[in-house]
Amino acid sequence: MYTQGLDQKGKVVQSSDASESADQLDAFQKRVDAEDKIEAKDWMPAAYRRTLLRQISQHAHSEIIGMQPEGNWLTRAPTLKRKAILLAKVQDEAGHGLYLYSAAETLGVSRDQMVADLLSGKAKYSSIFNYPTLTWADIGAIGWLVDGAAIMNQIPLCRCSYGPYARAMVRICKEESFHQRQGFDIMFELSRGNDEQKAMAQDALNRWWWPSLMMFGPNDSDSKHSAQSMAWKIKRFSNDELRQKFVDVTVPQAEFLGLRVPDDDLSINDKTGHYEFGDIDWQEFYDVLAGNGPCNRQRIEKRGQAQVDGAWVRDAARAYADKHATAAAA
Repeated sequence: MYTQGLDQKGKVVQSSDASESADQLDAFQKRVDAEDKIEAKDWMPAAYRRTLLRQISQHAHSEIIGMQPEGNWLTRAPTLKRKAILLAKVQDEAGHGLYLYSAAETLGVSRDQMVADLLSGKAKYSSIFNYPTLTWADIGAIGWLVDGAAIMNQIPLCRCSYGPYARAMVRICKEESFHQRQGFDIMFELSRGNDEQKAMAQDALNRWWWPSLMMFGPNDSDSKHSAQSMAWKIKRFSNDELRQKFVDVTVPQAEFLGLRVPDDDLSINDKTGHYEFGDIDWQEFYDVLAGNGPCNRQRIEKRGQAQVDGAWVRDAARAYADKHATAAAA
């Protein structure tokens, strides 16, 4: 999932509005604990609604912004087949954004407002998309690492307590699995190529490895929202649990490719069976999240221009809908 900016010190804190009684909160938690799905018209705590809005809208923004670094290579992919595959992937990401905006709208906020919050800087998107795609190998690394990390986050969301979000994630996860395989295939071909191609693959891994680990969000001890989100079953695993799963799965894949993970502290713990890895540069993470990454300004400017350029399409769609609504009423 692309929502690591949400999790910034953690214990469960029930934040309730004055109008919410203890009985209401207790009944709601019992429904969640019983694995009942919460639907849009059901009563829910205001804090639960706010958490979902923050998470789902950030997820949606990330899918749409995430089209930019890959769209950068649509005209430069090495073969017609690669162009077609990449075009399908970018189109999928647009669809994911639409599913997620629709899920967020069920919570009472319009898509226009969510986009306005993004463009004003009030809302965030995943920091991973503020890094540039310098070579074709970066497209492979995004699919393999970034989408691989996303899948690790997103599969548990198919069991999220909020029904509209959980149902949207079922299809999204199926398509993200294709994206991860597409990226791994690119890296596989490059790693089996000539020396220049192998070096390109290694360089992409070097640059995308640590930002991919940051995607899971801050360490659990520094994550202020995780505990409550897990109590509400919005999240099913902690940031550190998901990060560890990702490392355990991905390191053997890198070894299969003949690539070296850029971490001198990486080693397997024979007792636990897990890989131990070096410290993450969290200052870089927070700097990028605050808007100081390599491509932050470029990403938002491009998204803002797309919003302006697409205004006539939205106006035409509204006019068409109004026309038919008037005719039907008559």
